[in-house]
Amino acid sequence: FFFFNDTATTEIYTEQIVGSVRCVQETGIGRYGDSPFIYPLYGLGGIPEGFSRLCAIYGGTFILNQDIDEVLFENGQVCGVRSGDQVAKCKTLICSPSYVLNTGHTNKVKQIGQAIRCICIVDHKISAVHKEAESVQIILPQRQTGRKSDIYIMMVSQIHQVTKQGFYLAIISATVETDNPEKELDFALSIIGPVKEKFIKISPMYKSNTNSSDNIFVTNSLDPTSHFEGATENVLSLYKQITGNDLDLVNLPEDENE
Repeated sequence: FFFFNDTATTEIYTEQIVGSVRCVQETGIGRYGDSPFIYPLYGLGGIPEGFSRLCAIYGGTFILNQDIDEVLFENGQVCGVRSGDQVAKCKTLICSPSYVLNTGHTNKVKQIGQAIRCICIVDHKISAVHKEAESVQIILPQRQTGRKSDIYIMMVSQIHQVTKQGFYLAIISATVETDNPEKELDFALSIIGPVKEKFIKISPMYKSNTNSSDNIFVTNSLDPTSHFEGATENVLSLYKQITGNDLDLVNLPEDENE
């Protein structure tokens, strides 16, 4: 499986195809089931939960359920954040757009659009896919729907510990292109079928607009893609900006304590 977000791509190189096939073989098929896609049990909250546990092992400190009121500077460099009367010191600040927006540093991000997400509770599988599939990821190409961008559908179920037996979660996401965002999801909803309940949220999407000379690194907002390609590329880019090196995921230490 490989996927190009840019539909203007007219040439597909052998190296790219081989690299994608190798990625699927090494990360998914046969190791965690029959699918190349890996989804955490109990939902996506398992990802930050796993990170927090590992971070705590290496001396990280977590302050839960707290926003920040101010970003602190010293000689033009970030030196900490303040939440009420509490101050956390730091040399580098990595944050999502909401933190710089809430503290008045609006110049550090630029809005690039909006994303619409629709979470649907259904009591049936998506009929368009294999009848035995308990999870599925569907990408509706923009040319097929007459849009400027793709629409994404992801369905998860009780095998992921996110629903009870007999129910499924179907999540639709897309970039807003009109003044009637919910109408833009009609084609995707027709594929899902009857819906018991749905929840819709429209969120602004921001992109970092800073050179990070003050050691503040702002992530991009999550885009509508359900395969997290954009988020992964953003993480790799930030890692290189901060450390000056590419993240090496091949030559990993064999000892977990290294």
